[in-house]
Amino acid sequence: MELREIETLLDKYFDAETTIAEENTLKAYFAAGNIAPHLAQYAPMFGYFAAQQEQHFDKPLPLKTKVNYTKWLSVAASLVLLCGMLAWFINTNPPQQQQELGTYDDPEVAFRETQKALGLLSSKVNMGVKGVNYLGEYERAKQTVFKE
Repeated sequence: MELREIETLLDKYFDAETTIAEENTLKAYFAAGNIAPHLAQYAPMFGYFAAQQEQHFDKPLPLKTKVNYTKWLSVAASLVLLCGMLAWFINTNPPQQQQELGTYDDPEVAFRETQKALGLLSSKVNMGVKGVNYLGEYERAKQTVFKE
């Protein structure tokens, strides 16, 4: 094989443009042992590829893998514990009976309680109205600044 052809193939090989047949030609050239001195630096690389092709993996592969259930077991145990605590809490604290709210036998007591409730409601509504007044002032100021 001509030296020029091998050099051309090497250039193509390092540019990743060779075909499989051309790479096999390079491997055969470097395996033959009759290598030009300036190409001797590439001989170990192609020799390594040839040596690695002959290696075989002889160790048997395990077909069944061991499954680790400890993570799922701990999750299941915590759920069972949580359900048990919830059941105990519900049984020890029975729901309280509902009280009848808002019924008075005496009309004067009912009137006073109603006045108290409406006074509280009025004070809360007045606080809300003050906040709305600020919005009205903001709108007036905005209209004076940005005359639309």
